[in-house]
Amino acid sequence: MITDNPICVTGASGFIASYVIRELLDGGYAVRGTVRGLTKGNTYEYLTSFPGAAERLELVQAELLTEGSYDEAIAGCEYVIHTASPYVLDVKDPQLDLVDPALKGTLNVLQACAKAGSVKKVVLTSSVAAGFDEPVSGHVYAEKDWNETSSLTRNPYFYSKTLAERSAWEFVEKENPAFELVVINPGVVIGASLVPSLNTSNQILRDVLAGTYPMVMSSS
Repeated sequence: MITDNPICVTGASGFIASYVIRELLDGGYAVRGTVRGLTKGNTYEYLTSFPGAAERLELVQAELLTEGSYDEAIAGCEYVIHTASPYVLDVKDPQLDLVDPALKGTLNVLQACAKAGSVKKVVLTSSVAAGFDEPVSGHVYAEKDWNETSSLTRNPYFYSKTLAERSAWEFVEKENPAFELVVINPGVVIGASLVPSLNTSNQILRDVLAGTYPMVMSSS
């Protein structure tokens, strides 16, 4: 057993987080998941119905843009898995809808982790988008590579992930918190959905198969 304390998973209602929560519960861990709203009409039954959820899953309300919002959820936790961040490709206001939640949300979570004093490790879900805008064929991407091309007007989702991850590393370097930061950079995340909605990666594949837009695959 890594910890007897709850493991905090932000963005609990999301595609990736739902799998993380199910795996943690299957492993016998207690989980404290954050969601944007807890109301009678939004019971998150798809999460609370997981085996072990009745005994070991607690849902706490938190908002990415609200400073101090994650303090309650993270208090007493040794491990935090931060997955909460909007993943949409078509938005009206890229700054408001993508950059602010990704950037400010990440910093709010890290500040809550530092404040808690109990956190040993934070796992941040970033993206390959933080490393490149259009990948160069044949180039092997590593930690030194950063996306320097995306902006609010060009691939704003890529831009939001780049800013969020860079700010996380800068926070650790500047604040020297007691916890370790680990970042994962997935590409397309597909599979059966444990939540009612279809995630954006799966939507892209659906649209390609439906002929919504063409796709040409590199032969190299």
